[in-house]
Amino acid sequence: MTSLPVYRWRLAPEGLATRRQLRAMGLRPGGQDVAAELERPRRRRGPLVAYLYRIDLARPVRPMTPARWAALAAANAARRVCPECGRDAGYRIPTSLGSCVPCADAPPSLAS
Repeated sequence: MTSLPVYRWRLAPEGLATRRQLRAMGLRPGGQDVAAELERPRRRRGPLVAYLYRIDLARPVRPMTPARWAALAAANAARRVCPECGRDAGYRIPTSLGSCVPCADAPPSLAS
């Protein structure tokens, strides 16, 4: 196994980019292997690591088809329905709450 080159934060050479940087350019890794790692040091924990890909081997992002748009809309609609009251909340329900805000803020019922 060969080890990957590791670069410090903001010191990566030209021609390499992270997934987010590729996406901002309208590109995707396209099945290529990771070319290098980028490390950002932190004080009390281990460094943050990001993987770098070669820009020249990146491929264009695939366009959204009507079927993909429909699937994305259905998934977002499902995340808006409250599991407790069954109403459309009008926003995506946070996973930290697990229900719409009125249901989450309601005092627990005292069932005997």
